[in-house]
Amino acid sequence: MKKFLLVLLILGGCNSMYIKPGTLDPNAVFYSTAGGYSMKRSIKERLEQRGYDVRIGKMTLGRKVGTSDGGVIDIDEYKMENVRYVINVSERSEKFCGLWCIFNGFWWWNFNVSIGDQETGEEIFTWRGRGCANSSLRKLDSALDKLEMKEYKGSPTWTRSIIKDNKPG
Repeated sequence: MKKFLLVLLILGGCNSMYIKPGTLDPNAVFYSTAGGYSMKRSIKERLEQRGYDVRIGKMTLGRKVGTSDGGVIDIDEYKMENVRYVINVSERSEKFCGLWCIFNGFWWWNFNVSIGDQETGEEIFTWRGRGCANSSLRKLDSALDKLEMKEYKGSPTWTRSIIKDNKPG
């Protein structure tokens, strides 16, 4: 029995999340860079399915003149027009995992996700995870549900799920 639990913990993947509940404005605009493996694409698609306006592409480049020790220098500044949230997804290439993920999307993802609120300057969501495609998207849905809650009276939550299909929270 102990060996089975150890194997389950090792193969099940670990996920750690920080969620600041009730901070996601459903009418706001998201920005994400183009491209990525299937995890990044799936997150953008999931946000659009939930009704969010997701803008993809490059940020516009602006120039500023500043001074440094009395000299004039050019500073590159990236501006995002009418964007409230920036979502960053860092992922390793997915692996086909037909045996372990056979009923759960076939693909094994290894990733970092964060959502930054440009209005408040806060990071409202971070997620370091590994897991099968479908269970990772279910965890994302659960996290987005918590982020969207308006009546939440508690403090930000830190969750660590160790068992494969354990939902955060």
